[in-house]
Amino acid sequence: MSAVQTVTLSLPQTTYDQIRRAAERARRPVDEVLVEAVTAVAPVIDSAPERLRTALAQMAYLNDGALWQAARATMPAEQRERLEELHHQQQQRELTAEEQAEEQALLALYRETLLIRAQAAVLLKQRGYDVSDLQQFAPLQ
Repeated sequence: MSAVQTVTLSLPQTTYDQIRRAAERARRPVDEVLVEAVTAVAPVIDSAPERLRTALAQMAYLNDGALWQAARATMPAEQRERLEELHHQQQQRELTAEEQAEEQALLALYRETLLIRAQAAVLLKQRGYDVSDLQQFAPLQ
């Protein structure tokens, strides 16, 4: 087991109230929710896109059912198919500037979806779930 550090935080009242309400909804202690939130955001704080950092951190406030749903999230089929089509076209010819921009936007969405799924899996593992069976992360039909 790793060493534990005790930290005293001064939070704005509104932030504390949000955390307290999230803890009540999850039927968990406030300190446990805070530890989970800090632990969850630490690995992604430097690597995630700026606009996604807050959303990833707030995932710690979700209940288990919502986390399982996030862990199974996928890009919409239409966007996945379009990305595959663009990749296929790229193998045949050079993409136009418009197609390249579309491909980059779809790739960004794909990466964000992966980050959300990974973050949900980390939080589920922290909550004691066995996340070793990848079949349980298959998208729900």
